[in-house]
Amino acid sequence: MPPSQGSAHPFRLLGVYAALLAVIYALVFFTGDHSPSAKLGIDLQGGTRVTLTARTPDGNKPSQESLKKAQEIIESRVNGLGVSGSEVVIDGDNLVITVPGEDSQQARALATTAKLYIRPVLFATEPQAGGAAPPATGTAPPGGTTPPAATETPVPAPGESVPPADGATTPAPQSRVFPAQAPPTPTPPPGGLTTQQQQAKEIADAKALRQSTDQQVQQVALAAMDCTKPDPLTGNDDPALPLVTCSQDGTEVFLLGPSRIDGQEIADATSGLNSQQARHEVNLEFKSAGADAWSKLTGEYVNKRVAFVLDSKVVSAPQVQQGPQLGGRTSISGSFTADSAAELANTLKYGSLPLSFQTSEAETVSATLGLSSLKAGLLAGAVGLIAVLLYCLLVYRMLGLLAGFSLIAAGVAVYGIIVLLGRWIGFTLDLAGIAGLIIGIGLTADSFVVFFERIKDEMREGRSFRSAVPRGWQRAQRTNLSGKTVSLIASVVLYLLAAGQVKGFAFTLGVTTVLDVIVLYLVTAPLLMLASRSPFWAKPSVNGLGSVQQIARERGQARSKEMSR
Repeated sequence: MPPSQGSAHPFRLLGVYAALLAVIYALVFFTGDHSPSAKLGIDLQGGTRVTLTARTPDGNKPSQESLKKAQEIIESRVNGLGVSGSEVVIDGDNLVITVPGEDSQQARALATTAKLYIRPVLFATEPQAGGAAPPATGTAPPGGTTPPAATETPVPAPGESVPPADGATTPAPQSRVFPAQAPPTPTPPPGGLTTQQQQAKEIADAKALRQSTDQQVQQVALAAMDCTKPDPLTGNDDPALPLVTCSQDGTEVFLLGPSRIDGQEIADATSGLNSQQARHEVNLEFKSAGADAWSKLTGEYVNKRVAFVLDSKVVSAPQVQQGPQLGGRTSISGSFTADSAAELANTLKYGSLPLSFQTSEAETVSATLGLSSLKAGLLAGAVGLIAVLLYCLLVYRMLGLLAGFSLIAAGVAVYGIIVLLGRWIGFTLDLAGIAGLIIGIGLTADSFVVFFERIKDEMREGRSFRSAVPRGWQRAQRTNLSGKTVSLIASVVLYLLAAGQVKGFAFTLGVTTVLDVIVLYLVTAPLLMLASRSPFWAKPSVNGLGSVQQIARERGQARSKEMSR
């Protein structure tokens, strides 16, 4: 009989597996947060997942460097909100934000580009196309740093360009990974524009119309501005050029001068309640250069309006009551609630994103539905495990107990690994991942079936249970390794090519496949080797192989008769 792997030192192999489990759970209980709980996806615990697609002015793919920078900034915003359990991951060319809880607006607000510019107001009027009912032309919008009546800046005569204010310096664009100037119009491919090319065209067209220095074009832009439609220029306006845009509430259309101060000059941002005017405000503190620029701006625009422009929308356009204002502090007022003011302050505090994003997918799952999904997933796993055990007990009698023990050993190891992966690489277990685990149970049971059937084949050849087990293992391991290799390759390919939750399915399927091989060699095979040496397990009533032994005896008798003739 040829020597068989795993038959020489079954206790040693079982000891190795026990040591592996000890290491895994030592890491679980003595590292990180010491919690044995797996990190669950929002479909199991409730929450919001928002997938953001970057919008670049030239329609090209965003660089990984800019995506990582955006990821860091959004993570800072999440930490600033104090939301535990949130995560921001890069998925291909997208950013995926997952926030526990049912407040989907909070997750969406985290993706605000937050490019803030302070521009002088050259002209203000009511929207001419769509929008809410406007107030009287030229009146100051709600909110402001000082209360006196607004003073409009006359529109330049047709044909004249809008010069920057005296003393104004051309501001440097906020940190971007793409050029600030208008991007070249991409050449449309045969058959029409792609989504990225269409977005680039919309941004270029909006810049040509709304950021023109030609006074006649500005007049056309003011008349054509529709505050009810999505703004393709959001977060992509050039701060060095004039801008025609709307207020956030859609009640005014502004012609603004080039930016005088940008958001990079903000040192700190907080929110609070202005008790004198009974409204929530966002308080800004500028850096030294920003403080000087603010002092100069307020000195030039006494009794005129200046606009705080966030992502190409005017948040607030107060009138400067007195100047120059020293100290480098000011406030933004608007239709803020306590929460929205705190969110804006948190967003401005941690800086603007290097890319503008649009929401391509948003999913909100209530905590109740998530709990129901978790129960359903655990129930499905338990039913699958019990069904496999019943099948093994029915077909292989007491040998099914060894299969059940191996499944439990594999399940314990898989759970510990998932806890550690959630802690180390942020892996979250979702419903798709549970589906991968359940299928992994089936693959593990498949290994037992192959092994047991090989033992039957050896016994049909006339060998005893003791000698059939090591020989069956020699034949079974080659078949199992081939099958597991195919499953692992499929999992890897699926993980690399898939997106979203399908990745979780492929990941858990791959993990269980690898662990199945380990359990097969370190648990299942040693247990059967030990069983083959036991007179108790050799009994047909125990191992369920009596019918096979009967076939072997009949074949032996037939061969004896043939030889005697």
